[in-house]
Amino acid sequence: MILITGASSGLGAALANIYGTEGRSLLLTGRNEQRLARVVSTISGEVNAIAADLCQPREISALLDSLPQAPDTVIHCAGSGYFGAIEQQQPDSIDKLIHNNLTATILLLRELVKRYRNDKINVVVVMSTAAQVAKAGESTYCAVKWAIRGLVESLRLELKGSPMKLIAVYPGGMATDFWKTSGKELDTSGFMTAQEVAIMLKQALVNADHGYVSDITINRV
Repeated sequence: MILITGASSGLGAALANIYGTEGRSLLLTGRNEQRLARVVSTISGEVNAIAADLCQPREISALLDSLPQAPDTVIHCAGSGYFGAIEQQQPDSIDKLIHNNLTATILLLRELVKRYRNDKINVVVVMSTAAQVAKAGESTYCAVKWAIRGLVESLRLELKGSPMKLIAVYPGGMATDFWKTSGKELDTSGFMTAQEVAIMLKQALVNADHGYVSDITINRV
């Protein structure tokens, strides 16, 4: 069973389609029920979808309660963007950015560790190259992504010796609807597609008996 968050669009939807074609059992989640339903309609095989707001602990609990067993993989793609010069950013939009990215990830990882720290699970946290390199015009976005990176690296220390593994993913620019809602206008014609990133990420998520890939950076050409 693979649980994919942020599966209603972009990378999450692309991953759902790739894994679905292989016949993997999937549980997809996102905030928009109608968009989730459209993704599900394109996938054959065993796939279920539950709309959930990951900023709400009760909704995270209900989502995980619906699983018949512990998932073998969780791929956390959910998040949002907000860009612009900091003096022009609005406090309510900054607050929304923090909640959709940092708060949601903290609460999801908290519940996953609480339930499954003794299970062999790969928890894949998709961030951005903005968690690695500072970028002008993306100060608050970089701030939340750097915070998530710190969260993941700190939790790895707490999970030392546990079969649960945290995998950090840092993709570069993708040509998705993400940019339309972020407040940043740019030409994405040379960016990677979500499908391309999904293929590369899936190939990298391969474990060996005595090792795993812990950090994945996917750069565009």
